[in-house]
Amino acid sequence: MTLKDLTDVSYFKLNNEINRPIDDQIPLQKDKEALAAFFKENVVPNTKTFPSIEEKINYLIQHDFLEEEFLSKYSMTFIASLYQFLDEQHFEFKSFMAAYKFYNQYALKNNEGTKYLESYEDRVAFNALYFADGNEELALALADEMIHQRYQPATPSFLNAGRKRRGELVSCFLLQVTDDMNSIGRSINSALQLSRIGGGVGISLANLREAGAPIKGFDGAASGVVPVMKLFEDSFSYSNQLGQRQGAGVVYLNVFHPDILAFLSAKKENADEKIRVKTLSLGVVIPDKFYELTRKNEEMYLFSPYSVEREYGIPFSYLDITKEYDRLVQNPNIRKVKINARELENEISKLQQESGYPYIINIDSANRQNPVDGKIIMSNLCSEILQIQEPSLINNRQEYEVLGTDISCNLGSTNIVNLMSSPDFGKSVRTMTRALTFVTDASEIEVVPSIQNGNRLNHTIGLGAMGLHTFFAKNQMEYGSEESLDFTDIYFMLLNYWTLVESHAIAKERKEVFHNFEKSDYASGNYFDRYINQVVLPKTEKVKDIFKDIFLPSASDWQALKDAVKKDGLYHQNRLAVAPNGSISYINDTSASIHPITRLIEERQEKKIGKIYYPAPSLSNDTLKYYTSAYDMDMRKVIDVYATAQKHVDQGMSLTLFLRSEIPEGLYEWKDSTTKQTTRDLNILRHYAFHQGIKSIYYVRTFTDDAEEIGSNACESCVI
Repeated sequence: MTLKDLTDVSYFKLNNEINRPIDDQIPLQKDKEALAAFFKENVVPNTKTFPSIEEKINYLIQHDFLEEEFLSKYSMTFIASLYQFLDEQHFEFKSFMAAYKFYNQYALKNNEGTKYLESYEDRVAFNALYFADGNEELALALADEMIHQRYQPATPSFLNAGRKRRGELVSCFLLQVTDDMNSIGRSINSALQLSRIGGGVGISLANLREAGAPIKGFDGAASGVVPVMKLFEDSFSYSNQLGQRQGAGVVYLNVFHPDILAFLSAKKENADEKIRVKTLSLGVVIPDKFYELTRKNEEMYLFSPYSVEREYGIPFSYLDITKEYDRLVQNPNIRKVKINARELENEISKLQQESGYPYIINIDSANRQNPVDGKIIMSNLCSEILQIQEPSLINNRQEYEVLGTDISCNLGSTNIVNLMSSPDFGKSVRTMTRALTFVTDASEIEVVPSIQNGNRLNHTIGLGAMGLHTFFAKNQMEYGSEESLDFTDIYFMLLNYWTLVESHAIAKERKEVFHNFEKSDYASGNYFDRYINQVVLPKTEKVKDIFKDIFLPSASDWQALKDAVKKDGLYHQNRLAVAPNGSISYINDTSASIHPITRLIEERQEKKIGKIYYPAPSLSNDTLKYYTSAYDMDMRKVIDVYATAQKHVDQGMSLTLFLRSEIPEGLYEWKDSTTKQTTRDLNILRHYAFHQGIKSIYYVRTFTDDAEEIGSNACESCVI
């Protein structure tokens, strides 16, 4: 019986029995039984075996499964010793879902799809050897981090590392469009190419002139952003890796753009088919001024990007609207229209209730906290990438007269539960930083020169985290409690510290820093002053005890790092970003990202297989009461946790809000007349997030009365 005709198996049935309580107890042992049956009935009989590691590798190279180049950088003796080390760790999956996900989605299979050619140890080995680039010490260190699941590369990296037939290692891309037909055309081609390569594509349309704006040399008027959105949606639908996956894209628009209402309406279920976008994600870029106008219930003006660019000489995205708002209103040369701010705010909330969109980017918050020179104008498909960009200028031959900078995302994640058990926390984080550095160094997106240029100049990476709720549950902390915030503060401070240490070490080794380092707050030293003046240390007794054996930097340690960075620089412009990592958290047997779990027993529909049930990681009688569902939790607790981490994260975090359509009584003090979810609830929570310094909000997910979830992860690449 091969993988193509597996019929008489017991593991799906055993797994499904988890969802049937026995004496009011969750029969967790059924998941262990399903796991054992999966290996016995599926993995073991369908895995191709080899007499030795050398014969396996030779076979995989000869049959075009593995690249020979990265393996040739090591002796076979070393590779065998690496395998011996991995074997001695006695790795085991902890749940049926973890094993099923790995073998179904990540393990290399033969051309017929009938045999597994890789185990988990194989995939870890090939990742370690690939990212270490010939450095034996680093390869062993990476293997150690991955086999103990302290570090998890992003899905494209983990899946593709070392393979001969593969996509790119990067997770997603960001492009901005400027207000001319050459840029629109070139961007559509770029979107086609990037979607073909793999990963989601974020696109900023904020610079485009609005519907009805004049077009120089023509009697007609511009059609606005909606037709361009349709062109991008069709591009992603077409460029889908030969039908292997759905192309994924998000378009961003500034809330002060005159087309904002049409932009939002295009996602409504009852929108006219001529303008409706079905698969494209939407994001809204919101300056501080919008929150002020809505809070005061005032009229707001929407400004023409065309007239703004003519008046200020810069694209619309690069104008500080909060700072310039009053002057824009008073300037007769700026075309503008007036609407009610709260009515627009309610339209945003209505759409979030209906679809989960739009994502929200608090752009002034992002730029206030940005330590490097330049302007952040947008984000990516999962709202955690926040990096500066520079516009390009494209001539009539579709060539770059000015090559700007766009963005590729190089992501990976720490597993909080396992990293906290590392024998050397700092060494672990430094090793992960090296792995991500290889990804950014090896990335060559020649087909989109602006992305290639941004990557070459800035060497950006995004190390994040998963498993925060699992760690809280195992350590008997309520999500959002004082102790949980205390732990979050220390953990992300340490990620920040050690990635800075390693970025400095790489810059010193290579005598190379990121572009315009000398204009950054790192170069001036200002960035470090907050850590020197107010050292981040545990406040609660429980968290003091948790970190008692882990190095915590003192003011003098931060001062020494400040002096070293001022002298030698940093290699990476950006280092930290917290992605949703929903898919691969299953393989890591931990909760996704840093948000709460949604269910004690999660139910997933796995294509043709049917339903698979996944118990919350480390679920037991001891952890049960600490696993409150996100849908039953005050979202201000979630926002507080993210805001605590955000203080140390130089980019963003994929913060999802979870609400029930019927909100539990007593959860929010303002719910005095109805339990039904309203636009007011979302308005209040968005304002709270803004005031807490949150840079972005990803989906708003609503659990309906008929047990459906509105708003869910759309990008398998960015969910790590």
